[in-house]
Amino acid sequence: MSAAIPELKQFDEAELDRVFTGLEAEVAAQARTLTSGESLEAFRLHWLGRKQGRLGQLSAAWLKSAPAPAKPSLGVRFNQLKAQIESLLQDSLQQRQAGSRGSGLDITLPGAALRIGAEHPLVKTMAEIVNVFQRMGYSVSLGPEVETDFYNFEALNFPPNHPARDTQDTLVIAAQEQKPLRERLLMRTHTSPVQIRSMLEQAPPLHLVIPGKVHRNDAADATHSPVFHQVEGLCVDTNITFSDLKGTLDHAMKAFFGSAVKTRFFPSFFPFTEPSADVQISCIFCAGKGCRKCKHSGWIELLGCGMVDPAVFEAVNQRRLQMGREPVYDIRKISGFAFGMGVDRIAMMKYGIGDIGLLYSGDLRFLEQFA
Repeated sequence: MSAAIPELKQFDEAELDRVFTGLEAEVAAQARTLTSGESLEAFRLHWLGRKQGRLGQLSAAWLKSAPAPAKPSLGVRFNQLKAQIESLLQDSLQQRQAGSRGSGLDITLPGAALRIGAEHPLVKTMAEIVNVFQRMGYSVSLGPEVETDFYNFEALNFPPNHPARDTQDTLVIAAQEQKPLRERLLMRTHTSPVQIRSMLEQAPPLHLVIPGKVHRNDAADATHSPVFHQVEGLCVDTNITFSDLKGTLDHAMKAFFGSAVKTRFFPSFFPFTEPSADVQISCIFCAGKGCRKCKHSGWIELLGCGMVDPAVFEAVNQRRLQMGREPVYDIRKISGFAFGMGVDRIAMMKYGIGDIGLLYSGDLRFLEQFA
């Protein structure tokens, strides 16, 4: 299909009519010979190719040498020729498609089914828990998975060498030994650092729900994984009491597990809350009668909670002062509660999953059950 580029010496309308009439006839004649996909593509490249296309070469050669008054008319004619070429290409393509349907394609056959994905059970469970608290007026807050010792431990009332640090076997980032302890980097062991970050950025009142991934140096077995998920909550305002905490969690458990679920609280210990409690719910499998899943007690331990320790507010105030901000967490005026629960365990309960490793295996045979 190669052709030379003729030189235009005259740019009057008569000469342009003659030249472009010849080009249109050439395009039409070549289009009638398109009998295969290869010839159709060759025709397209010959006329419309980005680098070697004839239309582009003609346009560059003629527009460059054309006087200014003739350039608008030339541009219009090139656009018309391009539209003719594109129309012929479209017509030829449709004819080929129609011919292929008539030569063996059965349009009554069912189409190819598209496989629609589904939320991972962990993602779905975490979203459902978060939605319960959002309906109660809580905002969602997020934070980094790589944290400093200050946010992960110190600000949460874990002093250096405190025994409570041993209960959270930490994955630390390499080559941090030369830094002060509070600046050393680690993989967060809980989502609680987001509570500190949020209080540094916002003055009370706060009503936050905090979902996220956490990391601990746990040996993998049926109920433990070095990677798992938590949802925590923080409420800080004036006149917040333990009764508010109990009412909030009782309502949340009923909203998530059903109105028949009961809750009960037992004294516990967490460095960042005082007093602290473990929360149990009546067994959702046997309605509290006792079964193998609840170890025949009728109750399942689900989460921890407590009133925010004043030492946490003091750590936040000190940090705000270092950042040049006002220390607005006055323990004489405000109080708060916090809670946290493991998403993986709740998902395993809800979907009858016996091994936490299945949640992280990526095995489609397992995941397809939830589609």
